[in-house]
Amino acid sequence: MKVECYSSSLKQNGHSANEDAFIIIREPVPVAAVCDGAGNAEQAARKTLKLFQLWLRDASSTQILAPETWIKWVKMLDSALLGGFESTFIAVAVLNEQIIGVSAGDSRAYLVGSDGGCRFLTASSSKMRLGSGEVKPFVFSLAPKHKDIVLLMTDGAWTPLSPYLIEKTTRKAALEHFSEVPAALLNTASKTGRWDDMTVVALRLMRG
Repeated sequence: MKVECYSSSLKQNGHSANEDAFIIIREPVPVAAVCDGAGNAEQAARKTLKLFQLWLRDASSTQILAPETWIKWVKMLDSALLGGFESTFIAVAVLNEQIIGVSAGDSRAYLVGSDGGCRFLTASSSKMRLGSGEVKPFVFSLAPKHKDIVLLMTDGAWTPLSPYLIEKTTRKAALEHFSEVPAALLNTASKTGRWDDMTVVALRLMRG
């Protein structure tokens, strides 16, 4: 399965630093992750992503596809940030015709299906951030269809947008080029101002 993946991020109006952070890994296993740090991206979001990459690098395919692996990673990240700045965390991996991912905090994953519709992949009630000591990982998985689109979004990006607007904006931008999707979503979300940092990572799954 071929995976196209692009991202875009914007700072909050009037702020010099962006407390969101993201990674895109294309080989050997396609992976994307997004964090929204509370207070300091260097000490929260970026630390989270650095640790995640270390563990991911040493994981086997079997481990990556196991929900218990993702739960373990999130709990380890929660402990690693305990007593300091907090962060949300949402990540997905594409392997063996499957998508598996996990979320902690209020960053969200959406599926814009090739056959229509836009739905949550994450639990909207998962409010506890990494570093709280009370995080409850939410693991999700699916077997994607050809041209399904997965969006990872921090709360600054998804809060101003309904699922209808997310789907409409995504499909319109994808007609131009898939790389346009993240920026298009951020531009739509910014129409009433940027009250928070906002980040979108978009993945499109192509079979054959």
